[in-house]
Amino acid sequence: MRAPRLSRRLALEELQLAPDGAGGLTKVWEGLGYLWAEITPGSGRLEPGEGAARGEILARILTRAALPGSPQRPAPGQRFREGGRVWQVLAVAEADGDARYLISHVKEEVPL
Repeated sequence: MRAPRLSRRLALEELQLAPDGAGGLTKVWEGLGYLWAEITPGSGRLEPGEGAARGEILARILTRAALPGSPQRPAPGQRFREGGRVWQVLAVAEADGDARYLISHVKEEVPL
């Protein structure tokens, strides 16, 4: 495995439910911290939607490894954010036999 270039600072976020002040709950993305990463774009496709189409881009995000259960270890259902760009985490696996890095398989939705 070549040496990765972890040059992108991404926020790792997790969905939480919070009181909305009217007796209900609202969804809030809570920051878990920042990870340095390398993003490798993959395939893309056009998804027809209700009222408007959107683009969907699959990618892989490589980060340093963290133990299972650590708040610094990405998990499915979480997301990475960089400014206005957001990548939903679909799956996470060790990138190498030494478990030094993790690969997060992600999806970015792009409004058209």
